[in-house]
Amino acid sequence: MILRRVVDRLLLRGGGRSVSRVTVVIATRNRRSELLRTLDRLEALPDRPVVVVVDNGSGDGTATAVTDRHPAVRVVPLGRNRGAAARNVGVHLARTPYVAFSDDDSWWEPGALTRAAELFDAHPRLGLIAARALVGPDREPDPINAAMAESPLPPDPGLPGPPVLGFLACASIVRRQAFLDVGGFSSLLFFVGEERLLSYDLAAAGWGLCHVPEIVAVHEPSTNRPPSHRRRRSELRNTVLTAWMRRPGLVAVRETARLGARALRDGDSRAALAGAAVRLPSALAARRPVPATVEGGIRRLAGETR
Repeated sequence: MILRRVVDRLLLRGGGRSVSRVTVVIATRNRRSELLRTLDRLEALPDRPVVVVVDNGSGDGTATAVTDRHPAVRVVPLGRNRGAAARNVGVHLARTPYVAFSDDDSWWEPGALTRAAELFDAHPRLGLIAARALVGPDREPDPINAAMAESPLPPDPGLPGPPVLGFLACASIVRRQAFLDVGGFSSLLFFVGEERLLSYDLAAAGWGLCHVPEIVAVHEPSTNRPPSHRRRRSELRNTVLTAWMRRPGLVAVRETARLGARALRDGDSRAALAGAAVRLPSALAARRPVPATVEGGIRRLAGETR
């Protein structure tokens, strides 16, 4: 690590450009203007990250616009929308040891990626950093920041911050090998809640996840967003599917029963239950309950005593 820092300094003193050890991966779909703004921000960073954009089948000329305006950015056009799993494509293409995720409407503060690389270097068991997220033009703290900072999980002296079992994808940085070893983001979940499943998988594999407030991501939410009811349906559906894939059988049954009870009086819950039913065979095929230590952390976060 010391030798690497010396080389970086020499490159900078000689007018050269140090090579970042972090790749930024962005999955996007039909948000050309927001994406170009984000790429302008990333290009201006002193960290000089490599950037890979994975285009989830956009129909607004995203790929061409990025190539024209940011020729150094690698663009991977997909023929269809693969949801959160599109990020996996970018991670596979990355050649750096660490990968940061941005959305097409989010970016990183100057120095954040360099500092993250230093922390990964210093903590070999660290698999994921959950950054502090600031939202909107006024840079309001996202409520998840306080939740992570006040995590009820036991402190881990091997980590540079409070342990977590959840994060915002657009404010996270991963050790590439750890991410790939656990399979990355689930294609079954598509979008919403994919971070939770990845958290469980990283923790189950022995990797540490923690919140580091000094590392900051900025999120200026796009106005081009799907209807809120669609997100709610996906969240309800994926809570049940995640339970069947990683939690004890009784917990999965309980979550399914809860959704079924809500479905009697709520249309979004009915749609979520139907979506979960269609995907349930695939979820059961991917079932791999987490170890008791990880399940204990999940219960602690939920405020469950048993």
